[in-house]
Amino acid sequence: MTITTFASLGIAEPLAVKLADYGITEPSPVQAETIPAALAGRDVLAQSQTGTGKTLAYLLPVLQNIDPAEKTLQSIVLAPTQELAMQILREAEKYGESLGIGVQALIGGAAIKRQIERLKQHPQLVVGTPGRIREILALRKLKLHTVRTVVVDEVDQMFQLGGTADLEHILRGTLRERQLLFLSATINPQIRALAGREMRNPLEVGIEPEQRTAKSVEHLYFISDRDKIDTLRRIIRHYNPARTIVFINNTSDIAEVEAKMNYVGLSAGALYGDADKTVRSVTLRKFREGKIRVLVATDVAARGLDIEELGLVVNLDPPIDAEHYVHRVGRTGRMGRRGLAVSIVAPKEQFIMRKFTRELGIDILHRELFGGQVIDPEASPSRPAGRNHGDHRQVRGGENQTQATVQRDRYGDSGERGGLGTPAGQEGKEARGESGAPSPTRGTGKGRALSGTRAPGRPAANGSGKPGARNDAPGPGGRKQGRKAERETDRKNKGAPKWLKDKQSR
Repeated sequence: MTITTFASLGIAEPLAVKLADYGITEPSPVQAETIPAALAGRDVLAQSQTGTGKTLAYLLPVLQNIDPAEKTLQSIVLAPTQELAMQILREAEKYGESLGIGVQALIGGAAIKRQIERLKQHPQLVVGTPGRIREILALRKLKLHTVRTVVVDEVDQMFQLGGTADLEHILRGTLRERQLLFLSATINPQIRALAGREMRNPLEVGIEPEQRTAKSVEHLYFISDRDKIDTLRRIIRHYNPARTIVFINNTSDIAEVEAKMNYVGLSAGALYGDADKTVRSVTLRKFREGKIRVLVATDVAARGLDIEELGLVVNLDPPIDAEHYVHRVGRTGRMGRRGLAVSIVAPKEQFIMRKFTRELGIDILHRELFGGQVIDPEASPSRPAGRNHGDHRQVRGGENQTQATVQRDRYGDSGERGGLGTPAGQEGKEARGESGAPSPTRGTGKGRALSGTRAPGRPAANGSGKPGARNDAPGPGGRKQGRKAERETDRKNKGAPKWLKDKQSR
């Protein structure tokens, strides 16, 4: 059996030696399929799971095809997010420096005047986000008529983040005979339509397209019917990874999760999608260096991140669809390393895990924390039925309280409060904040509302208690509820950075 090497794929000796210096001696499947075609100048539409080495699959041919003696822009790499663009830039500088190739980043969130000034050094390769590149094109400070290769990384995310118009504008500014490479974890009809319009007889590379997540990742879910943040704490303590990314759906919840992780002794940082470049860079650097153990982020903020030794990804809120699940769990288990993806769901959210299992063709296994161990509830006959044992701590209003009594198992069919095996009256008191103790700020995340607020997705109740009718009439009651809602928002954002508080106040 012939062993494939980078040299046998056509990679020149200087690049092959540089790869060996970093311990990369054998190409991954997507690299073996893509590199020869890219070196030959063919258009490529490549689909491969996240973390399989797509970056080097296009970056090595791009660098090898650049003429260092020609001081003009020859190649562009487009990425959907600033963080992914900066990761690609670091890789391009690492392998292109010895070849004498100038590389520059053009990304949003950075000083545009400084970027324009650096363009006077005539870089041969630009890595950037579509919005910033289009902005500089509009200022006539960048010309694309010399560009021979355009690469679009994570093209599916480019569509989801609304960068399609900018992408098509950039492509129209390049020569028709330029080479075009699309790389993505998923290929949808929109991407095929764009490839059909812009590419010439493209080579399609599909590395196990039906296997959309890495085989080295284990998928689990835990049911938390009351305090998801405490379940998160117990899971991180149990698996004890060096680094963990926690995904949530709403930016407004980031500060609360970050503050509570720090309160229980798990050093945490937050990655806000709309924070400026400096704040995001500092947070990511601390996370990579191990100064931050838990990174709390939304899909947009963490998209495309490549963090070494990331052993655990936790979905504190379920992803909105299977495609988002693929990209979240793709942060771990990269390049064949083992990884763990954990979802924490409310009882009424279990159907989402079954849905992802069907759509992705993977096993997302149900597990429970019991007696300090992670167990399979179906294979543990010794566990008393209908009860949750073990240390169950809840963080309420900044206090770490231990629940001494064993809670009853409340996994009902409907998944609604009052129908899960606990007295409806008591649940109603807790939901209204009348129990005497502060209510948890985050239970199932969506199923309960604090005083003066509505749970997202639920209809407001009118005076008669009937759902579906909004009570918009002004009056003392409405003003009181509004003040309570404001106080609750202020309390939840207590740990938020100042720039986010100022933004929300506007």
